[in-house]
Amino acid sequence: MTFHFAPAKREQVSLLIALAGASGSGKTYSALRLARGMAPSGKIAFIDTEARRGLHYAEEFDFIHADMRPPFAPASFTEAIHAAEQAGAEVVVIDSFSMEYDGEGGIMDWADRLQSEGVKGPAAWKDPKAAHKKLMNALLQCRASIIFCLRADEKIEIVRENNRTVVRPLGWMPICEKRFMFEMTASFTLTPDRPGIPHFDLPHKLQRQHRAMFTDQQPISEDSGRMLSEWARGGSPSPRLDKPAVDSAGPDIQPGSGPADEYLARWDAIILGATNADQLKAKWNSEADERKDIAWGQGQFIALQQKVKRAIESMRATA
Repeated sequence: MTFHFAPAKREQVSLLIALAGASGSGKTYSALRLARGMAPSGKIAFIDTEARRGLHYAEEFDFIHADMRPPFAPASFTEAIHAAEQAGAEVVVIDSFSMEYDGEGGIMDWADRLQSEGVKGPAAWKDPKAAHKKLMNALLQCRASIIFCLRADEKIEIVRENNRTVVRPLGWMPICEKRFMFEMTASFTLTPDRPGIPHFDLPHKLQRQHRAMFTDQQPISEDSGRMLSEWARGGSPSPRLDKPAVDSAGPDIQPGSGPADEYLARWDAIILGATNADQLKAKWNSEADERKDIAWGQGQFIALQQKVKRAIESMRATA
């Protein structure tokens, strides 16, 4: 094999975007708005695993539609995406991609069937995992951009503390294979109380180059799609037209100075001196509003969130 190297230049980059949320959180509508912005004069394909519910939006959005029925095996999604590409789709919306994980014929159903046939333990997951990996490889090679709508559940854990049972909320979790979200260009969690508006204090992925394209104050819109598409083509998109001059993040904050850096430094000291996991978690939760007021909308505290989480897990593991 002969390799040819050329100067790196961002152009014709395909995008993988995930929108996760419960029923009523605005996933489908937001996905179509985003797709319309990403392909203003191109073709949008809609792969519908929800009994043709995508057609509820046919009068408001222009897209081609495919009714995908069980079994929802990984290979079926690969076939549907290839068909959308062959139909000329510039953007593909899949609603709901959670079916690949827990739908009829999805990888969980597949593993359960193998277990019922006598395949024991991890061996039951060998074939389903391999099929999912093959699908992911196909997604990463897709030249069309893909928007995945994912169902999400509010998870809890039940633990024993001081001789009593305690229920701890774990927040909203997308229903998908556990490594799936790592492959996304960007991902967001939506909730029914604020349909279409991304939560930056819930699980999400938003890299530095995309932060100015979204706000946690207004719904995801065509304008965000327009900027994503322009960036993917190699351009330098202008800020969101519908974004307030100062959003929940406050004004731009330069690294090394200002309230954001003071806050980060203070939390480094809190983590270093913490000895009780529950107290640390309570302290973190109590300052959610303060973090938003300073700079959460700019994504400056994602690393801090992970640092606190690791500290809590470490203290619980050694308790």
